[in-house]
Amino acid sequence: MTLERLDFYKNKVMINLLARDLDNAVEVTEALDGHVLVGILTKNYSTVESCVADVKAYMAKLTNVSVGLGAGDPKQWKMVAEVAAQTDPGHANEVYTGAMYCQGALDAAGCKYTLVNCLMSPTGIPGKVKISTGPVSCQGSELVVDVDVAMAMMKDVGLSSIKFYDIHGTAHLEELKSVAAAAVKAGIPVMEPTGGLSPDNVREVVKICLDAGCERVIPHIYTSIIDKETKLTRPELAAKAYAEIKSLL
Repeated sequence: MTLERLDFYKNKVMINLLARDLDNAVEVTEALDGHVLVGILTKNYSTVESCVADVKAYMAKLTNVSVGLGAGDPKQWKMVAEVAAQTDPGHANEVYTGAMYCQGALDAAGCKYTLVNCLMSPTGIPGKVKISTGPVSCQGSELVVDVDVAMAMMKDVGLSSIKFYDIHGTAHLEELKSVAAAAVKAGIPVMEPTGGLSPDNVREVVKICLDAGCERVIPHIYTSIIDKETKLTRPELAAKAYAEIKSLL
């Protein structure tokens, strides 16, 4: 897997966001000078084929697409893997257990350009993370492990990105620090803080990851920049978040 197709600002940061449609996706991409991953959520599609068609249409305009679950719905894990393996979209969002399957599916299909993130969640205790984020495992007792163990298991199968969700904005900053530090120690290059991010707090969150030594950071910014009435992602708010990030680098 190579990151060469992903356009990070100063080779460090790009923003993951949603768009109502392709026109809106083009607008926000232009507002962020291309340093963006626009998400397509599999939960919004009834079939793999229909989702693949849209991913390909978006990629024709944007080059890369982030194939997502949809509100972190773990039941979508296999559809994400199937869509990603047919499109090599650039980015795929997965639950902890599904990430391993997804990476294998991409490898088997000869896809070289897609970064798969691996979802782990805060526990309230720095140094501990929840990895029972799959469709079955999330329904039982929580599996909480040392963050170093979670990283080692990712390394076992060649995963390169951590999606730390839901951080509720700035509610879990100490835990974010510990996860980012563990990622650097383990040689996992990408950190993706997600949940409750906005133009007002994204700078603080990204700074923690960069200060820890993370090679690259992909903050996910969703509802805070979406117009509640039109459902359009507002380019001016996306640009505000981008400006906050640029001020760090």
